Amino acid sequence: MVKEQAEQKHLDPDEILDWFSSLTIYFGYGLLFVVGHVRDFFSFLLGRQKSTQKDGYKNITQGFEQFYRRRLYHRIHGCWNRPITTCASSHFDMAIRKPGSYRELTDKTQDCINLGSYNYLGFGSKGGPTEKDVLEAVDKWGISTTNSLGNTGRTEIHQELEELVAEFFGVDDSMVFGMGWATNSTAIPSLVGKGSLILSDSLNHNSIVAGCRSSGAKIRVFQHNNVKDLERQILKALGDGQPRTHLRWKKILIIVEGIYSMEGETSPLKEIVEIKNKYKCYLYVDEAHSVGALGKTGRGICDHCGVDPKDVDILMGTFTKSFGAIGGYVAGKQELVSHLRKGCASQYFSSGLSPVCVKQILGTFKIIMGKDGTDIGKQKIQRLHDNSNWLREKLIENGLFVLGAKDSAIIPVIIGHPAKIKYVSEECLRLGLAVVVVGFPATSLLASRVRFCLSSAHTREDLEKTLENFMKVAIQAGIVYF
Repeated sequence: MVKEQAEQKHLDPDEILDWFSSLTIYFGYGLLFVVGHVRDFFSFLLGRQKSTQKDGYKNITQGFEQFYRRRLYHRIHGCWNRPITTCASSHFDMAIRKPGSYRELTDKTQDCINLGSYNYLGFGSKGGPTEKDVLEAVDKWGISTTNSLGNTGRTEIHQELEELVAEFFGVDDSMVFGMGWATNSTAIPSLVGKGSLILSDSLNHNSIVAGCRSSGAKIRVFQHNNVKDLERQILKALGDGQPRTHLRWKKILIIVEGIYSMEGETSPLKEIVEIKNKYKCYLYVDEAHSVGALGKTGRGICDHCGVDPKDVDILMGTFTKSFGAIGGYVAGKQELVSHLRKGCASQYFSSGLSPVCVKQILGTFKIIMGKDGTDIGKQKIQRLHDNSNWLREKLIENGLFVLGAKDSAIIPVIIGHPAKIKYVSEECLRLGLAVVVVGFPATSLLASRVRFCLSSAHTREDLEKTLENFMKVAIQAGIVYF
């Protein structure tokens, strides 16, 4: 099984876990649902059931979602939203909550190895090589231009950044956005509309889902990373045409990600590009987690798969992960970017990217590209890959169910049983490991997981300590499946 994990890119917990493990996981969720409904029944019978709705306000959740939030999520919600008190570098200090309290904090903190931040290349750390330029930008431009890029929010360094992004990918032009999530949610509706078809990977991010729903286009989902299913759906769409009228589709847009943040898996981009060219579709690639962190030169999934970036119609990414800042970009042909500048809502109705962040991103790009005259960027990328591959291999060798692909800085490890989610999170914290745990409905019932996000700022000593302490937790939790 260790060899199988090392060779496969996609492992499905629903198919790999043995019958006994699957049975106990389903039993655990079933027990939680039954106990929750029994408690609701007696609370209603004894008149103790309190309404969460305030006068004049709509409930945030209702029906099953409300039940799940009250009886399952709230039982373990202390696993999330933990405040930190220092910079989110390779280590940080985490504030300790008072026993039994979610919001009240003690005056104590705990030093933890940071395994939850997307600080892939370590540029979010204090005292980095871009710090001087960033501080100078505060004095010259301030922290905000207080307007959108389409009005008076554009500065000369915004223009410089857009030109540098285009140069980085070797495409005609690019444009920047003030928020990563808004890049997808506002760019997609500007590209497709009624009469168009979107073919979206089943594990695409919420920002993509929001953008697709806002576009007015018809949306169909294909199986995750399954190029055969993608081709099958394209053939069906070309044969059937639009619903009812059977007219030809105006556009067919394929949307995938470079690295999937919950799976740590890379997209089979070369095969997808071949299909896209074969059937004259358009391709949109979200590189939020892959730009800067994937490929020998940090140019993302195209670099990793050996694909010419010009073969991808819309290159999208964010500056929130590898660059230690905020915002996002779209890059591609001149006609595409010009169209988005005129028609994308966020360019006129939201504040532009902060000049301070622009300066941080510019400095980061120059380091990655070697324009600073050093090989710091190259070293950071290689160290990130070495860290990621070393820890993934060691976790697999120790019998854990590990997801993800080679060179991916996201390493999910399957927990499975719902009762173990809280235990793993709290025990990791006690041993100085700050990790992210994820469960249903963000994953399938069988696939709750703990997710490690690595950085080039982590030392081998950090990783060895992580492995040693996490294996103690894994053995006690009973998640060594192989």
